[in-house]
Amino acid sequence: MSVAPEPDTRPLAVFDVDGVLADVTHRLHHLRARPQRWERFFQAADRDPLLVEGADRLRAALVDHDVLYLTGRPERTRRLTERWLARHDLPTGPLVMRSDDDHRPARWMKREVLRRLSATRDIVSVIDDDPAVVAVLEADGWPVELATWLPHSSTLQSAQERQGRT
Repeated sequence: MSVAPEPDTRPLAVFDVDGVLADVTHRLHHLRARPQRWERFFQAADRDPLLVEGADRLRAALVDHDVLYLTGRPERTRRLTERWLARHDLPTGPLVMRSDDDHRPARWMKREVLRRLSATRDIVSVIDDDPAVVAVLEADGWPVELATWLPHSSTLQSAQERQGRT
């Protein structure tokens, strides 16, 4: 008879939120506006539809893995994000978010977090929708997959990479 491993000893599966679990397309108009309406963009996240493909993959991962969310969303949206996850019957954490004053491209922020996590955890998968994030993590040797179930928006890519906002 096998015994389930203790929490924190199971391999870790890392999931992005926007574009992997949450469909952000309804709020991209806030980023196309001039000037960009960042606070409205983030506050509208509570109405994001669930991306079923991402949710199915997350639920499947929970069978054998611990799951951690690694998102470029700013820390100030933590409660909104946790409520959204709970509303969609997903675990509410652990949730690693960008500090409110961190405007680095998402690829560098996420790389730093994964390097720190890997000191204590075995990271066996990372799913992200940002091609730049995937390219950097892949070059570093991380087991990363590009989420393709929501076409990646150039507006969102600019926000993630050039402006370091999500």
